[in-house]
Amino acid sequence: MTGMDAPPVDIDDIDLGTVLRALSDDHRRAVVVELAADDSDGERTCNSFDLPISKQTQTHHFRILREAGLIWEINYGNRKGIRLRRADINRRFPGLLDLLAAESVGYALPR
Repeated sequence: MTGMDAPPVDIDDIDLGTVLRALSDDHRRAVVVELAADDSDGERTCNSFDLPISKQTQTHHFRILREAGLIWEINYGNRKGIRLRRADINRRFPGLLDLLAAESVGYALPR
């Protein structure tokens, strides 16, 4: 895949505490839940999420998710795309994405 950056860490080296800290924020958790809901695992642009925060804050949140090993970041120079590391997450932390999906039913981000 052209433009795909290497993951920041090998999935086997990711600590559950790091992942849980990344998911402790409502906005980051909403991004992961939204990505997990797309079974096609399609690539999304960072601004395609309806996050009620500034672009700089979004950049910060996507960096945290990438460094936690939850997403791939694809750099196209003038824009970035992201993709959930579903297979890696399911292998390393079985059931985590299912738990997030179940927890998110009826949940709305604070505005």
